[in-house]
Amino acid sequence: MSQQIDLIEVDALNVEEAGFFCYMSKPKSEGYQRKLHWLKARFAEGMRIKMLRLPERGFIEYIPGEYAWRPVDARGYMFIHCLWIVGRSKKKGYATLLLNECIADAQKAGMQGVVMVTSRGNWLVDKKPLLKLGFEMIDQAPPAFELLALKFGEAPSPAFTRGWQDKMDRLGTGLTVFRTDQCPYIENAVTAALEAAQEADIPSQVIELKSSQEVRDLAPCAYGVFSIVVNGQLLSYFGLSKADLLQRLTKPAC
Repeated sequence: MSQQIDLIEVDALNVEEAGFFCYMSKPKSEGYQRKLHWLKARFAEGMRIKMLRLPERGFIEYIPGEYAWRPVDARGYMFIHCLWIVGRSKKKGYATLLLNECIADAQKAGMQGVVMVTSRGNWLVDKKPLLKLGFEMIDQAPPAFELLALKFGEAPSPAFTRGWQDKMDRLGTGLTVFRTDQCPYIENAVTAALEAAQEADIPSQVIELKSSQEVRDLAPCAYGVFSIVVNGQLLSYFGLSKADLLQRLTKPAC
């Protein structure tokens, strides 16, 4: 495939018209509108979104590390929130090309490198496309998170903020949903969690993290922007159906 790629760069001026890839078929939904409002505040912090032009489907979202919505100390680095290639656009080299866009922007900005949290079987990207470009695993967090970095020179390595169990222990009993507006799919995930808790007759609450600093200080797992905690244990850090949640509520937490 040619190294040329037709991209739409989303910013504060065109986001209303261009969208931001996720949930674009439901622009009036609560999740979409909350993400749109969230993004408008992030562009002033250096947020970048680059989308493949249709009919190809995929995007990358990244921001300077001091504003990253993950519980990571990544000041001086560019931090990737999301990398997603969909359907027939997979296996065409688009992940590499979008990652290279981010790397080039980080170099132009004089940053120390690029960082991303990875995992498998959930909303986060697998580490394989990053390893191909020379990223290295520099930190880990339970239950299955890895922090990968591509460093441009000698500089302190980013790291997870930790203290996961202490953060969960403070919550006491019942079900707690931590949420942000970083992902439009979170809205449905929160609704499913609260409905499952109600059907299981478990007291529930929602804690909304409203800044990147609150994510670093309060998030009970390395995904940061969404998690479900039950009785001081992490139940899930990605969206599940109400039926799946009800089943998990009767089993030991992950």
